[in-house]
Amino acid sequence: MNNPDLHPCWDQTLSDWQAFGLSGAAFCKEQSLSYHRFVYWRKKLTEPDHHPDEKSAVTGFARVARIPAFAPGEELTVSLPGGISITELHAGNIELLGAVLRQL
Repeated sequence: MNNPDLHPCWDQTLSDWQAFGLSGAAFCKEQSLSYHRFVYWRKKLTEPDHHPDEKSAVTGFARVARIPAFAPGEELTVSLPGGISITELHAGNIELLGAVLRQL
């Protein structure tokens, strides 16, 4: 199934699909294509081919490192709906807040 000669053909097919603006299933039905092959090639041609090592296999988490405490009064607390609070934010770890909020 991994025939390199098919790459250009499926590249063009995927470009056509994006230009049509249809869902993958609707495009395949209209073009009489096999949907499972369409999904296979879309994944193969759009995702980087890599093999994550054991440490990076878990997704959705950011590495957190403790930064030395700043003087009292320089810290910020963010309270979110549902009673969630993020404390001990300061200039040294404010990027962490952005990473946390992007995950929510």
